[in-house]
Amino acid sequence: MENRTCCAILVAAGSSSRMGGTRSKQFLPLLGKPAIAYTLRAFERASSVSEIILVARPEDFEELRAIAGREGICKLRKIVPGGKSRQESVFNGVEQAGDAGYFAIHDGARPLILPEDIDRVIDDAVKFGASTLAVPVKDTIKIADGNGMVLSTPDRSSLWAVQTPQVFEAGLYRRAVQLAREQGREYTDDCQLVEAAGNCVHLCMGSYSNLKLTTREDLPAAEAFLKGRDL
Repeated sequence: MENRTCCAILVAAGSSSRMGGTRSKQFLPLLGKPAIAYTLRAFERASSVSEIILVARPEDFEELRAIAGREGICKLRKIVPGGKSRQESVFNGVEQAGDAGYFAIHDGARPLILPEDIDRVIDDAVKFGASTLAVPVKDTIKIADGNGMVLSTPDRSSLWAVQTPQVFEAGLYRRAVQLAREQGREYTDDCQLVEAAGNCVHLCMGSYSNLKLTTREDLPAAEAFLKGRDL
């Protein structure tokens, strides 16, 4: 029988340099709660997720445990240290995921993810082996040279903005990791890592509200979406 259990790997090891601060951006307040609280709650409520591995900076462990306790997060299995790169951080989480059949890799700084979207992309990965939430691009995109001169305008109908979670069958992902290590390659996107190993990734329709907190302008937008939800 196929192993359909899914372990969520939440990557929360980054700093908030583009936010202009020194603390992890996962702790930035949204409606009075740290952003990571919303992320944890979504994965706690997703029926397809069996357990959660949180990847973070060691100096943040104590605060993260306190947040998980306050929010009643029962699926949190372990908090592990991040690596020197995002790819290393994800690897550290995957190595602690036990015998899960699938990995759902998610940016901790995407606190607006919905449990139903998590369940849908996991179901999609069970069907296709690899799947990611994504939304069609709304804006016209330009390809430019190093001087800012437009080189071409790709057809917008074929462009998608990729989000997380990105979900992969465990064996497929581990083989892609091994190949990247053998080749000494670094990827900032797990779909790209899997694609480089010769695998196809299916796009699963996500939500435009699934924002990633990157700059200060993202905070009021995130709070506006949260105010419209039943929390």
